[in-house]
Amino acid sequence: MNKRERRIFSDSFKQQMVQLHLNGKSRADIIREYDLTPSAFNRWINQSKTTGS
Repeated sequence: MNKRERRIFSDSFKQQMVQLHLNGKSRADIIREYDLTPSAFNRWINQSKTTGS
């Protein structure tokens, strides 16, 4: 299993991805379309819930 190179995402990009999910797009579609790791995407969703964004 190959490790991915670490990528940096802006806060605005993370918020856009979370908003897509809140608007009804499935997690799997977002992860596949934007080549994200499931763990990172899930963390962004959880952080958005705890910060009240």
